[in-house]
Amino acid sequence: MKRREVVPGIAWVGAEDWDRRLFDALIPLPDGTSYNAYLVSGRERTALIDTVDPTKADVLWNHLAGVERIDDLVIQHVEQDHSGLAAAVLERYPAARVLATPKAQGLIADHLGIPAERVTAVADGETVALGGKTLQFIHAPWVHWPETMLTYVPEDRLLFTCDLFGSHLATSGLLASEVDDLEASAKRYYAEIMMPFAKTIRGHLEKVRKLDVRTIAPSHGPIHDKPATILAAYERWAGGAPENQVVIPYTSMHGSTAKMVERLTDALVARGVAAIPFNMAVTDLGAYAIRLVDAATVVFATPTVLVGPHPNVVLAAALTAALRPKLRHAVVIGSYGWAGKAPETIQTLAAGLSAEWLPPVFARGAPTRETFDALERLAETIANKHAGLKA
Repeated sequence: MKRREVVPGIAWVGAEDWDRRLFDALIPLPDGTSYNAYLVSGRERTALIDTVDPTKADVLWNHLAGVERIDDLVIQHVEQDHSGLAAAVLERYPAARVLATPKAQGLIADHLGIPAERVTAVADGETVALGGKTLQFIHAPWVHWPETMLTYVPEDRLLFTCDLFGSHLATSGLLASEVDDLEASAKRYYAEIMMPFAKTIRGHLEKVRKLDVRTIAPSHGPIHDKPATILAAYERWAGGAPENQVVIPYTSMHGSTAKMVERLTDALVARGVAAIPFNMAVTDLGAYAIRLVDAATVVFATPTVLVGPHPNVVLAAALTAALRPKLRHAVVIGSYGWAGKAPETIQTLAAGLSAEWLPPVFARGAPTRETFDALERLAETIANKHAGLKA
């Protein structure tokens, strides 16, 4: 793919990664991803906003062919997929100045091998004139690292947002308006990466609202040429109330827990509550994370392995706690052989959730009529607690 103009004087020089299927050895990438870098050319200075993942070095060099001078290398975020070629860029353009937040200086030295004294720290709101184009830096810590910043070009009303408003999606479309159903990819990205920082992101949305933004250029995925759409989506995801939904991550070894999940799902649906079971033995973790964005209740359903929960549900509990969704209620159900502490273990693993824990429902061996009656009562409790939530 060739260098592509975003607006006059600003070009996309990133790379599409059509084949990547896993991020951070954890996050599924069913649609690949992109590493967006941008070249901003003023009359007097030229700036490169981020680089690409080192696996796509040849793509970046092809895009920069004929670029004789880079005066400023802006590192908005230190992770490899953004800045992994920063040292190589400095070798090719030794006169370039590195611009980053003060917090990034030490991280750049540790992760990229660029000495801290080689980095010029920019203050929140500081500007750099390129000649006809201005870079204004906006500190945005915890999107999703502590050193992150955004970069605004007021002349073009264009905001480079680093990981904020991104999507893991490889596509031949440069702009969001050229891509079908982009919101689904953006929501997956938000769920997997941004959701733990929802409170902080709400503050950053306030900063973005104060700017006159016509174009949002993230570090992953298409460029938002109609930014109101993605801004409204983030308002819902980060700040809206949970919906009348229950997610049920489960595993079943001999069928007992599966029968309980089926009965609870039916009981919830009969009471007007959307219930979405996820078999953690085969579930796409990203699909599970997407459902957590809107859910009001999570039900961890597990058989007992020795005296504890099944490892698949342990992963679900740890991941749910790490993502910190806006859940209001949580509960553990399942079965055991002779004894066990699965509910206590799950609650400890997910202690970081800001949720009310409902009494667990467990069966010794196969579920009985009493077990199913208890599940009906649990469904009634959940339905009552969901009263008034949007369907």
